[in-house]
Amino acid sequence: MQFYLRLAWRNLWRHRRRTVIVVIAMSMGLSLMMLYDGMVAGFNQAIYGNAIKVLGGNIQVHANGYQEQSGENPLITLQDDSAVIKAAMENPQVVSASRRIKTGGLVSGREGALAVEIIGIEPEPEQKVNLAANHMIAGRFLQAADLDGILIGKGLAEAMSINVGDRIAMTGRALHKQMRQRTMTVIGIYDLGMPDIEKRSIYISLGEAQSLYGLENQSTEIAITLQEIGQEAAVMSAMGSKLSGYEIASFETLFPELQQALGTKGAVMDVFSVIILVIAGIGIMNLLLMAIYERTREIGLLGALGLRPWQISALFITEGTMMGLIGVVVGIFVGVLINGLLRQVGLDFSQYSTLTSYMALISGRIYPGWGFDKLWSRALTVAIISALASFYPAREAAMREPAEALHYV
Repeated sequence: MQFYLRLAWRNLWRHRRRTVIVVIAMSMGLSLMMLYDGMVAGFNQAIYGNAIKVLGGNIQVHANGYQEQSGENPLITLQDDSAVIKAAMENPQVVSASRRIKTGGLVSGREGALAVEIIGIEPEPEQKVNLAANHMIAGRFLQAADLDGILIGKGLAEAMSINVGDRIAMTGRALHKQMRQRTMTVIGIYDLGMPDIEKRSIYISLGEAQSLYGLENQSTEIAITLQEIGQEAAVMSAMGSKLSGYEIASFETLFPELQQALGTKGAVMDVFSVIILVIAGIGIMNLLLMAIYERTREIGLLGALGLRPWQISALFITEGTMMGLIGVVVGIFVGVLINGLLRQVGLDFSQYSTLTSYMALISGRIYPGWGFDKLWSRALTVAIISALASFYPAREAAMREPAEALHYV
């Protein structure tokens, strides 16, 4: 084996131009895949990460039995919400953990009534993670002292002709399914660029929700926001070892349609990435096949020296595999360099935020990831394709008769 490795390595650099062309082809393929993976990670954080914030965080903690009735937004209180928050904040991946009360109800005004989801939040902890706080178009965000203030979306405001300062009637379901009504003052209007969500999600302070629905010093949900998508399992495992009697669920369980969208998109793009690498592999096969004709006399000499056809074939396969491995190393270096630069400056996609509803969740620049998530599978694919691409040229080389090859001009 050492003989093949040494001879293949020497052959690579005796034909520098061909080797450099193949290495560039494979390394560019891999580096572009890393760039693509990094961009996908950046878009996932910008779009799906923000979607998760809108829907209530990467992880939600409820009391046992909540999920069975989740469609009704049941007011099942947590036994010790402060202990849950403490367990969550002990994890470095956690950005925020805040208490919430969530129930269903109606808001009514001059233009009629609409069904809404009433969300009581802690304004201070949610200030940095709640998208509504970062997309205010009128008025201001909630404060803990707002006992009759309400924050509504632009979609609801337009549907009901409501402005900041207007008074509207809010009716919500309290304990034992009793309905509680209170006239609220609109203190702010947010705009996510997603009218459907804006119409159905309204926010009040946690203190107001506790008072209105008879849940003094209690909450029904802990919303946990993480630094990145993909950290949920580690945080849930750490919290599960410290807490009992709670339902700890990630967005993958709570919002399966969102997880399905992520998985489908990733699978489709994986197919495209393999196609790109296969095209690069065809280029390698073509280059190696041309090398057979360039090295016909050399192949004849190897046969005359006693190398059997399978040994000549193994030599060409080793050369192809070596070029693929060199391409992998160079491709990783180039990919890290490109993604590292883009992570510093970002890419501005804000001008495209109005194209589709989900693009509205892009708040500014996209900062790609490093592209390491699928690096090993990508690198292995490159190495395998380069090896497979050398099989046909190797077979052609092995079939050459030494006597004919030595007289080839």
